[in-house]
Amino acid sequence: MGRESITITDNRTGDSLEIPILNGGVSAAEWQKLLPGIWFYDPGLLSTAMCESSITYLDGGAGILRYRGYPIEQLAEQSTYLEVAYLLLKGELPTAEQFEQWKHDITYHTFIHENVRKRFLEGFHYDAHPMGMLVSAVAALSTFYQDAKDIFNLDSRWKQITRLIAKMPTLAAAAHRFSVGMPFVYPDNSLDFASNFLSMMWKTAEPRYEANPVLAHALDVLFILHADHEQNCSTTAMRVAGSSHADPYSSLSAACAALYGPRHGGANEAVIRMLMEIGSIDNVPDFIASVKQGHGRLQGFGHRVYKNYDPRARIIKQVADQVFEVTGKNPLLDIALKLEEIALADEYFISRKLYPNVDFYSGIIYQAMGFPLEMFPVLFAIPRTSGWLAQWVEMLDQDSKIVRPRQLYIGPEKRDYVPMDKRQS
Repeated sequence: MGRESITITDNRTGDSLEIPILNGGVSAAEWQKLLPGIWFYDPGLLSTAMCESSITYLDGGAGILRYRGYPIEQLAEQSTYLEVAYLLLKGELPTAEQFEQWKHDITYHTFIHENVRKRFLEGFHYDAHPMGMLVSAVAALSTFYQDAKDIFNLDSRWKQITRLIAKMPTLAAAAHRFSVGMPFVYPDNSLDFASNFLSMMWKTAEPRYEANPVLAHALDVLFILHADHEQNCSTTAMRVAGSSHADPYSSLSAACAALYGPRHGGANEAVIRMLMEIGSIDNVPDFIASVKQGHGRLQGFGHRVYKNYDPRARIIKQVADQVFEVTGKNPLLDIALKLEEIALADEYFISRKLYPNVDFYSGIIYQAMGFPLEMFPVLFAIPRTSGWLAQWVEMLDQDSKIVRPRQLYIGPEKRDYVPMDKRQS
């Protein structure tokens, strides 16, 4: 079979089987031909490819991230979030005519049903977490759009995709304003995607909110950087739920719920809390020393996948400079820069390949723009919607099997039932 293969041998029988290596993986179905009933034990699926995908390419060792083959650096510099969303979903960058139609469709689906706002969102407790509200509201949309369950009707499917991408900023801003006791702001369809979201977040009594173009652009770049990231926890949740042929709203709600967890969507919030705990640039050396001694973690450094500098972190650092020219320097920035300077020169962190990731700077930018910590996972969910939906569509087009992992049973052997009066504690 040649060099691009592996040979496995069952030492119990002496039987062997050669399996080809295709696209960097080997088929578990081939494995089962020789070893039926023997499962790979892979907690967290860290070494298991659950699907084939043509959406996002990620090389953690080389620090490469590409959407549909396009380097993230080029997209962040030259593109817009809505154009990237189209790319993720359709596989190609839109023509001028296609983009105008796409932008029009998104713009005119930004409004949410009045009952979603008045009877659902306003039913939450006054101090409800915005992300909890978002998870619930996305799922609730499935009850407003009955055609969403017709997932193999391509026209209906595209309609739901458009609705979700358009309405996520509206739901997100509504959740925030409710949580802080401010009135709901309707979308302004004369504004671009990022500016419209900022308007719904911050508008007070002015007739029309004018977003600072630097801040709107920075938010758009952050949306591009967060649009997709291969098979992470929330994307896997989207695919797992979607594999049962659940409607896109229910599947996306599952993805949002996964993102709600602090180990996934709470990373940039953890960075802010760490910087606040350090408190002063003078305390950075002592904090670094305590981390090296095993006390606490250096939040925002290192990544499950990247074993090199996160390419998104380089881009976001430039965006930070632009934002701070408008907002003034975030007082936590000096602490962050000193932390980065020391860590990147320390063999302890270098040898462990702990480099700044996208979360190290994104939280500082969001805070400088006025977003509360509770909104950080919500800000993650808005752009990731396009990536989740692209993954969902790909899964359906591939006619993927319903997800059903195996387990290694470690419980007791067969036991006979014992009547209650004869059981011993």
